[in-house]
Amino acid sequence: MGSCPTAQMFKRKVMKTFCGHPETDAKGDVGEMKMKIKGTVVLMKKNVLDLTDVKASVLDRFHECFGKGVSLQLVSATHTDPAKGFGGKLGKPAFLEKWITTITSLTAGETVFSATFDWDESMGVPGAFIIKNHHHSQFYLRSVTLEGVPGHDRIHFICDSWVYPQHRYKYNRVFFSSKTYLPHQTPEPLRKYREEELENLRGNGKGILKEWDRVYDYAYYNDLGNPDKNPEYARTVLGGTQEYPYPRRGKTGRKPTKKDPNSESRLPLLSLNVYVPRDEQFSQVKFSDFLAYAVKSLVQVLIPEIGSICDKTINEFDSFQDVLNLYEGGVKLPNGPTLKQLKDCIPWEMIRELIRNDGERFLKFPVPSVIKENKTAWRTDEEFAREMLAGVNPVIISCLREFPPASNLDPKVYGNQNSSITKEQIEKNMNGLTVDYALRCKKLFILNHHDALMPYLTRINSTSTKTYASRTLLLLQDDGTLKPLAIELSLPHPQGEHHGAVSKVFTPAEDGVEGSIWQLAKAYAAVSDSGFHQLISHWLNTHAVIEPFIIATHRQLSALHPIYKLLHPHFRDTMYINALARHILINAGGVLERTVFPGKYALEMSAVLYKNWNFIEQALPNDLLKRGVAVEDLRCPHGLRLLIEDYPYAVDGLEIWAAIETWVSEYCSIYYPADQVVEDDPELQSWWTELRNVGHGDLKDEPWWPEMNTRADLVKSCTIIIWLASAFHAAVNFGQYPYAGYLPNRPTVSRRFMPEPGTPEYAELASDFEKAFLKTITAQFQTLLGVSLIEILSRHSTDEVYLGQTDNPNWTTDDEALAAFERFGNELVKIENRIMDRNNDSRLKNRVGPVRMPYTLLYPNTSDYTKECGLTGKGIPNSISI
Repeated sequence: MGSCPTAQMFKRKVMKTFCGHPETDAKGDVGEMKMKIKGTVVLMKKNVLDLTDVKASVLDRFHECFGKGVSLQLVSATHTDPAKGFGGKLGKPAFLEKWITTITSLTAGETVFSATFDWDESMGVPGAFIIKNHHHSQFYLRSVTLEGVPGHDRIHFICDSWVYPQHRYKYNRVFFSSKTYLPHQTPEPLRKYREEELENLRGNGKGILKEWDRVYDYAYYNDLGNPDKNPEYARTVLGGTQEYPYPRRGKTGRKPTKKDPNSESRLPLLSLNVYVPRDEQFSQVKFSDFLAYAVKSLVQVLIPEIGSICDKTINEFDSFQDVLNLYEGGVKLPNGPTLKQLKDCIPWEMIRELIRNDGERFLKFPVPSVIKENKTAWRTDEEFAREMLAGVNPVIISCLREFPPASNLDPKVYGNQNSSITKEQIEKNMNGLTVDYALRCKKLFILNHHDALMPYLTRINSTSTKTYASRTLLLLQDDGTLKPLAIELSLPHPQGEHHGAVSKVFTPAEDGVEGSIWQLAKAYAAVSDSGFHQLISHWLNTHAVIEPFIIATHRQLSALHPIYKLLHPHFRDTMYINALARHILINAGGVLERTVFPGKYALEMSAVLYKNWNFIEQALPNDLLKRGVAVEDLRCPHGLRLLIEDYPYAVDGLEIWAAIETWVSEYCSIYYPADQVVEDDPELQSWWTELRNVGHGDLKDEPWWPEMNTRADLVKSCTIIIWLASAFHAAVNFGQYPYAGYLPNRPTVSRRFMPEPGTPEYAELASDFEKAFLKTITAQFQTLLGVSLIEILSRHSTDEVYLGQTDNPNWTTDDEALAAFERFGNELVKIENRIMDRNNDSRLKNRVGPVRMPYTLLYPNTSDYTKECGLTGKGIPNSISI
């Protein structure tokens, strides 16, 4: 049945009057046109956690009725428009259709819209589009797909960006198709847009940055202190000086404090609106996970604290059973398929995470893996040593090259800091070997935190903390395990640091007060290792050093650039995590200062140690060679022979490293067939120059920086970046709760020195070891705070994307790159199988250890698309993630 032409004309005028664009029929015809292109637009409306922002949705519909819709304008990649500065020819604006009538779920999620474009075939192939949001509120633009372009099946635009109302921008928002171009290969019509987009992302360096700004810029770490609150909260500015060099962070543009013009003012503690470019913030799913974990952890802290008010020893654990009570008792939540199905029906991510179905107990901390199978095995010497190879900080142990161990501290400043350990003290436990023989055969190893801590001990110990600089010597036994031989605990000389160290050496003992002393000595060594792990291995060597790479990549590499596409997945969430860390974790009086022994000197100490950071040494093979735990041997896999063959972190890590390196090499070879192409790439050269001179500018004159004039330089650098952001971070982060969730195993603070004979503390140690031990290490509130933090840090979120996975298969149109990526994923799955085989090999004692805890921190989890989340203890996310 036909329709009245007059009625159709009236209807079209009404639609144009109230909706801002003419009605489009089912086929997308708008009058006469030479050609039509159908567009599918996927976006997510503004949300509040798991819920769509209803107010914003209503206002957007209101704007839509008054002609203020969302328009998209295609940009030709093949024909220029001289009248517009030789940019690509622009098509007519097309509007998102049926915005008013499309029902939006209350649960935040993606919505699909259509747009029909008029496109003259003579204008060629679209290579970009301009989008203008005339609504009241922002939305998250996921993707745009075009169908019907002659000669092309589909053209994909992967956007993944928040688009704010147009009045928030001084420029047009432009998105490019998934094609990949080096700068000189960019079609002429797109070059102007490519260059302008980079200029917009760099900003002008002025003003306070707002949430809709997309500016990536650099700043010093001058936002940690709060001198306006109290002089006690003032902190040293890190970065920009030889004394305290540091990587740069993302700039916020906030005003300086009133009392210190060099320090940046801070936001209220409960505000999470710390500026980073909006696209760097957590996804809706991840933010809901994060808040759910935080709420759950807060309750878990408060309940024991409230209970302790009536305790005879407030803020103290009296026995190991007191600690175990954090995990035991309560109501065990059901764990079965029925509850899982019920949970999967809940639309809101935050509620789903609060309703756990993994066997955890209600309002109790999850049982850490280190005590899950055996509650006392953590105390054994074998487990103490094994965790140096397969624990949360397996990146420090080194081969002992001289005896006694020597110090590299300046003797003019610190006096004699060489070790006082003697051959007689350790040879009695060396299974019949002599020190000289063991040195020659490379069987002696050391966990050495002496030089890193000694310069700060006087200041640290002036607070409530009482700790030591430690050295731990170990023997590699015939069965592949390590045997602790001695622990040296050192303090600055009481008459001044220049008089050298005052050291005591402790050797293994099992029974009586000597056995208790030995357990305490291991605890002091663990405190040193815990602090170094959290500040250096974890924070500095992953979070802090990667942020300048993220900033430089966005400022200097176009989204069209192959290296941008290679690295971008490995930068997800990191800037926002770091911003939150500066806001509530590593700031003055923050959680880290309250739970890790360096306290207020923590970040300052990390700046001093950054002086020794070397980009090239972050490559796993180079790191293993530097620490002497491997030697070059071309007959062995990866060209290295491990001196400790059963070194789980190194064995698994080398396979992951090789897989990453192969993938990066194959990918870079597609776009850089010769070294000259690397040298002639202006964006790549600007990226590397800015990264070296600004992002890591305090170390710009170091000779180890790659010159970036060969493909080998490029492959090496990108492999290191990906390794640090993915596998290395996974190795030092996701084992925190499994190993340190039970604080006696890895205490973070020591509150008193080793008891001396004849003192009440020594008598208590002899009569009640557990009470004396717990009085020495982290107090109850600090324990609860620290355990809550690492529980959050150790969890995988439900939107995790693991190494070898991608959240969008259309990230590139290049078949060679897609094939290389598929090979990469397949190799990672093979590595997963080999890791499981090694964990099941009873000959490899360090894989599982006395605690019966398989090493899976470098299990890639590439094969898992179920989005399993929580404390899995396995999986390598693409990026530095929590």
